[in-house]
Amino acid sequence: MTPIRLYIPRDTAAVAAGVETLIPLIKAQAQAQNQPIDIVRNGTFGLLWLEPLIEVQTETGRIAYGPVHAKDLPSLFEADWLHGGAHPLCHGLTTEIPYLKNQERLTFGRVGHIDPLSLSDYAAHGGWQGLHQALALSPQAIVDATTESGLRGRGGAAFPTGIKWNTVLHAPAAQKYIVCNADEGDSGTFSDRILMEADPYSLIEGMIIAGLGVGATRGYIYLRSEYPLAYDILQQAIDKAYAANFLGQSIQGSSHQFDLEVRLGAGAYICGEETSLLESLEGKRGVIRFKPPLPALQGFLGQPTVVNNVVTLASIPIIFAKGAAYYKEYGMGRSRGTLAFQLTGNLKQGGLVEKAFGVTLRELLYDYGAGSASGLDLRAVQVGGPLGAYLPESDWDVPLDYESYAAISAMVGHGGIVAFDQQVDMAEMAQYAMEFCAVESCGKCTPCRIGSTRGVETIAKIRQKQDPEANVVLLHDLCDTLTHASLCALGSMTPYPVLSALNHFAEDFGLEPSTSPSATV
Repeated sequence: MTPIRLYIPRDTAAVAAGVETLIPLIKAQAQAQNQPIDIVRNGTFGLLWLEPLIEVQTETGRIAYGPVHAKDLPSLFEADWLHGGAHPLCHGLTTEIPYLKNQERLTFGRVGHIDPLSLSDYAAHGGWQGLHQALALSPQAIVDATTESGLRGRGGAAFPTGIKWNTVLHAPAAQKYIVCNADEGDSGTFSDRILMEADPYSLIEGMIIAGLGVGATRGYIYLRSEYPLAYDILQQAIDKAYAANFLGQSIQGSSHQFDLEVRLGAGAYICGEETSLLESLEGKRGVIRFKPPLPALQGFLGQPTVVNNVVTLASIPIIFAKGAAYYKEYGMGRSRGTLAFQLTGNLKQGGLVEKAFGVTLRELLYDYGAGSASGLDLRAVQVGGPLGAYLPESDWDVPLDYESYAAISAMVGHGGIVAFDQQVDMAEMAQYAMEFCAVESCGKCTPCRIGSTRGVETIAKIRQKQDPEANVVLLHDLCDTLTHASLCALGSMTPYPVLSALNHFAEDFGLEPSTSPSATV
């Protein structure tokens, strides 16, 4: 009897939802029915409200069931789910689920479909094609193609990737480095983790191509310590890539070399900032460096270094496999390609949505997120992580691209989206944003170290109605100092959530809307 193939995710979200307890129960029940099964441990598709999502391979395709828990197994087997039987937890063909079908999956095209550690599976789904194309190009041609694609940093800063690479390419040095910033610390973000756990070879391939482009022969993945499963998967993937001659000396018979290793982070939010990350990578305390010099000229160990985040580097393979023009067709304005938006907070359907730039927040909240989980109206949405602005409904139809959001004193950032319903106290959220800065500050610069602490105290006084008008003025002065005098984005962008809350939700502070000055940052 031919075994029936089941796809059971091995990522953090599924494990947190109890998937590991299901596997022995499924095996035992299948054996009791004399039905051989073959289990493939894939990654999540990012439909996190359905985890654990288990797929059954049928003649018509992979049928999805979820969320599956131990109590559901008797009825699933009774419904003959191993042959695609009807059941309340059945969602039909996975690829036809609207949440997934209506996305533009470029960087995340393989995520969920493949066994993350199978080299043959990766190759069968287009893997290594970009590397083979890049091996035939000169370093300058690789950098030029990256520039032409319009790819910008997906970690939040949105700096043009090709410009950074070109700087490193032309920096004279005996040794250059590629450093992947995998210290994903923003609240409401998980796209880096999903990609590393579900398609690690795309990151590895992207880093190799980056090395070819700038002349770097060594790379490091700086991974947050809270991602143990990603660490294990990356280590195994790197070992397999070495064994298959995609890493090491004479890559695929060429004259090129690239070595790669994973380093665990120090557990500090500030280490997501590139210069603090480099300090930590060198074994030092994670503290901001002064710029200049830029890391592209004097980075890791004082040598020219490309520092890009996971999604940026994992986007490189498709650019070289299908061409810069193909990638550039997606998006709008100066925001080309796609971004993996991460839906969290008070939403019915939280998860990952990869869409071309230009989608609106309203579309993401309702077409994908399905509205609030509480059933109450949504009131505010924070976009771009803990340093992102809180946006009222009047801004939800602004296209999500870097320039459009900058025009409304907001940022797209890493694509994290946290939704709040009517019950939220926005004054409390503003105070939390300042507290976050105070706690996570590395302490090197006075505006961030002291200003954030004074900011917490000032917001508390406003909320307690202690001379609110004078304290609102003081809060704006503090935010102005933070914005223009901080050494890094932690201090300079903390005013975004604070002032957006004050400007758009003044009533939560006990103020009349006219009492609060403009929140322009």
